[in-house]
Amino acid sequence: MKVNSACILEDRGILFIDGEDSKDFLQNIITNDINKVTDTRSCFASLLTPQGKFLFDFIVVKYKKGYFIDCEKSQIDELLKQLSLYKLRSNIQLLNLSNEFVVTALSHKKFMSINGSKNELGFTFKFREDPILLDPRNKNLGARLIINLEKLYLSLKKLELKSTSQEEYYNLSFDLGIAQKNTDMLKNKLFGIECNFDELNAIDFKKGCYVGQENTSRIKLKNKLSKRLLPIKIIEGSINEGDSIVKDHTEIGKILISKNYPFALIKHTSDKFDYNFTFEIKGAKIKIIKPNWL
Repeated sequence: MKVNSACILEDRGILFIDGEDSKDFLQNIITNDINKVTDTRSCFASLLTPQGKFLFDFIVVKYKKGYFIDCEKSQIDELLKQLSLYKLRSNIQLLNLSNEFVVTALSHKKFMSINGSKNELGFTFKFREDPILLDPRNKNLGARLIINLEKLYLSLKKLELKSTSQEEYYNLSFDLGIAQKNTDMLKNKLFGIECNFDELNAIDFKKGCYVGQENTSRIKLKNKLSKRLLPIKIIEGSINEGDSIVKDHTEIGKILISKNYPFALIKHTSDKFDYNFTFEIKGAKIKIIKPNWL
């Protein structure tokens, strides 16, 4: 991203979880440790099925006495419904504030130029009373400002930022090998840990129980992680969800996201995996890309 660019992520939504039980509520269900989340620290986390399969991922940010949940807007109603299933007698409120707050992405370099910033994953501080944070997954993703819509353009002016297309941000995310678009296509199709959440700081293996913890820990502790979600470069033709990736008559992967920013679940059991190999899928030609952080 350009240093003076601000990508307004209109496809991101904001939930607000408030109430005296909000901390314990989140601690009991999400993959990361909510105790890490403070006024100066945010975290990346996910919500899994009881079997450890992927459902949702999001960024958790402390806001006043509760927590912002920064997630894909297209999935916000389903996430609200899922959270409500776990609410039971917890004294919490679940609010959709997507019409009041917007997520804006800015470069790492710009973030570091703002007074009060620190070059630490998830570091968070206030800008005009709204949280601004360095992405807790990867510093190269830059920072995000969760800001009240009424203050958006004045804040961008004060930061000397110019609004640009959100594609600039999502192109960067794809180049880094981090899936953020159309993640609803991943639901129940792979384990959360296969989404690289262990490498993207979404899982705390030392915290207590959470939904899906047993299988997640078993895969990690027994070194049984043989598949990972990896970006796909389309060289020629087109691909579809569910297409098999085959080498030497053996399926080594499957396309899970085909639109715009394609990803596949790939068996990568060997360090000798040939990432330069060109695969053919029903006339299409693709390459599997290994992110440099793996």
